[in-house]
Amino acid sequence: MASMARMKFHVAVTEESLERLIEYAEAEQRRERAWVSERRRELLVPGLSRRAAAAVRREIRVEVARKRRTGEFSGNRDDIIARAVREELRSRGLDRSWPEPPEGEIDAPGRRWGTPPSQPMGAGGYTGRLSLNLPHDLGETVRRAAYWTSKAAVDALQEWADRWGDGIDVTLREAERNDVPEQLALLAAAGRPSAPQSALQVRDRLRAQVLTTGDLIRAAVDRIVNEQQPELPEDL
Repeated sequence: MASMARMKFHVAVTEESLERLIEYAEAEQRRERAWVSERRRELLVPGLSRRAAAAVRREIRVEVARKRRTGEFSGNRDDIIARAVREELRSRGLDRSWPEPPEGEIDAPGRRWGTPPSQPMGAGGYTGRLSLNLPHDLGETVRRAAYWTSKAAVDALQEWADRWGDGIDVTLREAERNDVPEQLALLAAAGRPSAPQSALQVRDRLRAQVLTTGDLIRAAVDRIVNEQQPELPEDL
């Protein structure tokens, strides 16, 4: 049942986006339930046999599934996000077959190498947490698209760091991750020359070219809460 397999993502979002997403999903669920209730009132007339009533309920379920596939109904929150993610991939030209990254490259925890947090975690930052399950094929496309789209910039950032270093904060985080003593990490960082402004500008341009799975999913959420759900048939 590969088509039923799901891939879990945990994404940092703004509190406002998360609240609006939840509100939208709940409103869509109420709309769907209201339609089902009305349809049952119309078709489950008094006097139907048990077999006939079961057939009516089955047909209603089939019709609901069809409406979800065509986008007339949005489905649950994961369904809503999945359609928006597909639309985001299409709009960027990323909804295609990607080669598999080298083993272990996209399984590392945390943000892509060499990139800072997307947005401060204070007021107005990404203080909300969104957990979702995407269809496995879609989740794999998201992961691979982010990896290959960013690879050249990430490689260049690694070369930049070899030349100029990452700064004290990043150096200490990397040292902790790699079990390097703090004093040794600080001594190594002190031996590197300070990056001039021109080099810092190059680093910023490279960082802006890095695309993460979180970036893609946040953009999809923005589509939902700012533009409402795209009308996409679920034909993939």
